[in-house]
Amino acid sequence: MYKYLILLLLIMPLTANAAECYSREQAEAEQAIRIHSELMVIGLNCQHMGKRAGMNLYGDYRKFTAYHANLLASYEQSLMDFYKTQGKNPEQSLNEIRTLYANKISDDVAAMRPDVFCSRYAPRIQQASQMSGDDVKRWSATFYPSHPVSHPLCQ
Repeated sequence: MYKYLILLLLIMPLTANAAECYSREQAEAEQAIRIHSELMVIGLNCQHMGKRAGMNLYGDYRKFTAYHANLLASYEQSLMDFYKTQGKNPEQSLNEIRTLYANKISDDVAAMRPDVFCSRYAPRIQQASQMSGDDVKRWSATFYPSHPVSHPLCQ
């Protein structure tokens, strides 16, 4: 009997740790949500700059969203499935992660002059608006040490 108890105790932490880590697909999904949230903040904050240059940055963000709607929805679903396994409210958790990333880039907006922020970040919208679905997937699957995802990758 003790042998089974010891085996159970050894297995339980591994199961708990596995449930708290991301698969590569889940990490990619979170990166995509980060990118999408950042593009929204850039588009909203840099509308004035785009208009002067004959661009509609927020409009380009919205076109990006519409064009990649299915891909973004699959990323959202991947994260919501993960949150369900965590016993969390999936929709609320997804909204929280979006807000977290929108707030992070909003901190950059607040720390810089608007013209400096927009000259630095607005090109991302122009680049993103030219991307195919495969390009967006590659971008989302690129992990940057300076922008870690919220859960470690499962080993």
